[in-house]
Amino acid sequence: MSIPGTQDTAACPFTGEQPDGQADRSAPSATFSTTPAVHAPSAAGVSDSSTTEGTSIREAPVADWVTIPDLYRDPFPIYRRMREEAPVHWVPAVNRYMVTSYAACHTIEQDAETYSANETDSLMKRAMGHSMLRKDDPEHKVDRDSYGTTLRPGAIKKHWNEIFESNNATYLDELVAKGPGADFVWDYAAPYAAENLRLICGFHNATQQDMQRWSQTMIDGTGNYADDPEVWAKSAASSAEVDAAIDEMLPYLREHPDASLLSGLASLPIPLEAIRANLKMTIGGGLNEPRDVLATTVWALLNHPDQLASIQGELKLYATAFEESVRWVAPIGMYPRQTTRDTELEGVHLAEGSRVGVVLGAANRDPAVFADPETFNIHRPKKPHLGFGGGAHFCAGTWVARAQVAQIAMPALFDRLPGLRLDPDHEAVDAGWVFRGLTRMPVLWG
Repeated sequence: MSIPGTQDTAACPFTGEQPDGQADRSAPSATFSTTPAVHAPSAAGVSDSSTTEGTSIREAPVADWVTIPDLYRDPFPIYRRMREEAPVHWVPAVNRYMVTSYAACHTIEQDAETYSANETDSLMKRAMGHSMLRKDDPEHKVDRDSYGTTLRPGAIKKHWNEIFESNNATYLDELVAKGPGADFVWDYAAPYAAENLRLICGFHNATQQDMQRWSQTMIDGTGNYADDPEVWAKSAASSAEVDAAIDEMLPYLREHPDASLLSGLASLPIPLEAIRANLKMTIGGGLNEPRDVLATTVWALLNHPDQLASIQGELKLYATAFEESVRWVAPIGMYPRQTTRDTELEGVHLAEGSRVGVVLGAANRDPAVFADPETFNIHRPKKPHLGFGGGAHFCAGTWVARAQVAQIAMPALFDRLPGLRLDPDHEAVDAGWVFRGLTRMPVLWG
């Protein structure tokens, strides 16, 4: 790594890896399968108990029919069945309770005292360190506030949009140069999102390819429930590289400040370990989310040409399409919580210390909230989705994702590539459930 001496450039897993470092969510490993079920309910999973008020509270039903490969291929039929049975299930395959209704997920997001982000034995902590994503207030707020205004709408408009536009032009040029048949995800969306994030973070001593590799290998570590030593080795190697890059950049940015996250952190009395953990967390979600939302939204619009036509006549609908895409396929489909006390969630008993999965990918398709929820429809009545989380942990990168995807990338893309369409001879592939997105998306144009 090297720092350019006079450069003035500024700047919410569980996948395998292809030989070129790209994610392969279509070929999951046997994660989760060896983890002991610490908080499993009774075998029947349906016994009732009575509260002091006389209302009935039942144990969570056991969804022993759920498998990781099925979740990878297509989790949505599984979510439909689970929601119809109960808002909460004990799922042995993932060793935690999965919460699938909108109401229950919203309750968890608004009750940090009962549902702690600071999960015991968190694999994310091992892979990335103890970031703000696994902290509760007030510790979480200290870390979050340290990010300052870098990711806020004002800073995006003043500084980042111009950089996003330049990066978008660069990677659109590369896509065009590769010609029809190029892969939309890996030849455009991924490098575009990675380069934006590189500059936002302030890694002037790294490349967008480094960002992609760091992101994927550390995220694989967060999902290494099978305790695969090779996965841990790759995750640890990337973690060490990120530490070294941060250690090199902090003194440089104290002397040459810019608009990046690391520059802002360099002047604050924040412990180095907190800086390292939070930047690693940012490298994970800050790359995957915009990459996957961009590809998924374009994929959906190309499959719904009538909706695409209506957008091209009214550019502000790109933002609407972005939000509908996040609702339809939440890029971060599940995140963990742990109960701090015995509690009841939508009529289901959860013991203190229960490990919970908040399944945003299911909540956002709850028919109790969204009409015809399985359908992508930019013209549906506007209702808030949970795709960016909620409460204190509402995704800090939401405004950045909206800007680089809805405001910049999509309008330029459809203007630059008339006749953009999916390649009928090479099917697009989507996969994953904790992180879900397109793993292959060949496109044609002209």
